[in-house]
Amino acid sequence: MDKKLKNSINPLVKAIGKYPKDFTKKDIIDYVLDNEIKIINFRYVANDHRLKTLNFPVTNLDYLDTILTYGERVDGSSLFPYIAADSSDLYVVPRFSTAYLDPFAEIPTLGILCSFFTKDGHPLESSPEYILRKAHKEFKLQTGLDFHAMGELEFYVIGDREELFNTPDQKGYHESTPYSKFEFFRTEAMYLIAQAGGEIKYAHSEVGNFTIDNKIYEQNEIEFLTTSVVEAADQLVIAQWILRTLAHRYGLDLSFEPKIAEGKAGSGLHFHTKLLKGDESIMIKDGVLSNEARCAIAGYMKCAASLTAFGNCEPNSYFRLVPHQEAPTTICWGDRNRSVLVRVPLGWTGNTNMLAIANPIEADNKFEMPDKQTVELRSADGTADIYLTLAALVTAARIGFEMEDPLLVAEKCYVNVNIHNKENEDLLNSLEQLPTNCAESAKALDAARGYYEAKGVFPKELIDATIKKLSSY
Repeated sequence: MDKKLKNSINPLVKAIGKYPKDFTKKDIIDYVLDNEIKIINFRYVANDHRLKTLNFPVTNLDYLDTILTYGERVDGSSLFPYIAADSSDLYVVPRFSTAYLDPFAEIPTLGILCSFFTKDGHPLESSPEYILRKAHKEFKLQTGLDFHAMGELEFYVIGDREELFNTPDQKGYHESTPYSKFEFFRTEAMYLIAQAGGEIKYAHSEVGNFTIDNKIYEQNEIEFLTTSVVEAADQLVIAQWILRTLAHRYGLDLSFEPKIAEGKAGSGLHFHTKLLKGDESIMIKDGVLSNEARCAIAGYMKCAASLTAFGNCEPNSYFRLVPHQEAPTTICWGDRNRSVLVRVPLGWTGNTNMLAIANPIEADNKFEMPDKQTVELRSADGTADIYLTLAALVTAARIGFEMEDPLLVAEKCYVNVNIHNKENEDLLNSLEQLPTNCAESAKALDAARGYYEAKGVFPKELIDATIKKLSSY
């Protein structure tokens, strides 16, 4: 067995000896039998963005084979408001690559994410997961490229205030124990997410921390590695479930809300995106951002206002999108600039041997710089429908490639200063603004709906439902 597989933190990968994308039905059955799994949980995301569960006892081998092969029926009208009750039966069919050992179940339990299918056995066109797949398919047809992504999951952990080693208000960035009160929680959550298949880059405490009524509010972040866009979405929904469940086990409150106190750091769900041709990133050419990356950015600029309809889904979202809080308000992009909507972070594009400078003993160690360059959308938050937000982002990138003058659009939207500083007021006023509430977001989506409905990616009824919900606030 491959050494990487043998030493994997994921117990299924370690036992089966394959990466998740290669899991088969037989692999799952063998794992269930060899590890005395007693319960199978089918999991799927509904309109409220939360994981739902259908439990199956493993009573005999034939029944196990049946549910893994054919799935089961569910009531679609109770999961999605735009599905009529008089024709609501849907099938849920498991995707074996998403199987994970439930870290919380006392009875040995395997969880598997599912896809929705219609009565005729076709993928449900309005299923958020299938919309993401359609968006990626159309992007690949148009560009010949693959779209990879990852999320920065920010959240507050809330518990009883302690007297010793308190961190100054809004100074919690990368604090360590004992100043960070919930590092134990964050690291355990990270470990459980990794066991369930999440490919994590790192985790740390974030800027936000404060106390109210003897409760300490501590902001944390878990950031993932870039992977295929559907896998990125799957990992995030499992991660949110694990974080909530672990908080419940510890008797802690946990919030993904975008803003929980005025003047305090809000929590976003930033999405990093990356374009690949084959297995190679094409984000950088000759040490600078490639034209392909700039085309995608142009699409993000073009669709920025309407993207909030999927990534900023509640009124609270717009209390976060205010100046001077490292949250975007205007439609622009820049390098390493945290005041813009789309940021190009450091990407290891230099040629300096930093390893040798930090460790002189490694001076003879020759290596090539890794290709880690991404482009980061900073507007979305924890209210987002993760599958739909990523589908909208992939669609926006495709629009960038279809535009007549994407490089000119990208050039016009580029800024290299903090646009909220007083001396840059004229520049700020010249830029288009993001929506400031749900109603404006709904209008932006209605105006741009043609982009999303084109090629059958986003169904009309889903766009209608999204506009109706946003307009109702």
